[in-house]
Amino acid sequence: MDRRKVLKSLSLLPLAGAAAAIPSEVNAQNKKQKGQWTPKKEVIRRSNSGGNTNPTVSTPVANGTKPAPAGVLSGCIRSGHLLFLSGIGGWYAERRKEPGDIQVQIRSALDTMKEVLEGAGSSMANVLKVHMTVAEPNKNIAALNEAYRGYFPDPAPVRSYTGCGTDLMGRDGILLQIDCIAYVD
Repeated sequence: MDRRKVLKSLSLLPLAGAAAAIPSEVNAQNKKQKGQWTPKKEVIRRSNSGGNTNPTVSTPVANGTKPAPAGVLSGCIRSGHLLFLSGIGGWYAERRKEPGDIQVQIRSALDTMKEVLEGAGSSMANVLKVHMTVAEPNKNIAALNEAYRGYFPDPAPVRSYTGCGTDLMGRDGILLQIDCIAYVD
């Protein structure tokens, strides 16, 4: 038996992007035994900006004739015991007049994250993963880490970041965007 057949018979086939291969009859049998699981989504929060920048529900305009267009995302979705928070920017003009530096922006974004999580029945202690997009990370990451410390109790959540130029952040003045996955007890 060649190596590929051996690996396939063990239900392990880690080849270029292939997930573990499970024979279809075993997979079908498991579905019958456990029942078909379908993820359920519940919108917890419409917008993380605090404003009306991404409403997800059409609302009538002042004269009541034409609905406003639906937004393209939700601020927070719950599926089972998991919460998925969409990107929270470091600065929203309706909340603060000046954008501030990276430390001001990370504190603002983490305070908003905490508010959203608590509103959904969770907390910063329940955050599993954080991802950030940081403008000019070589310049900003050390100062960001200084301000980031202390927001999450031990064990801290896993974290990753993507760097980009300030011109790619969507609006002038924004230095970061942060999102997370958390659980609800």
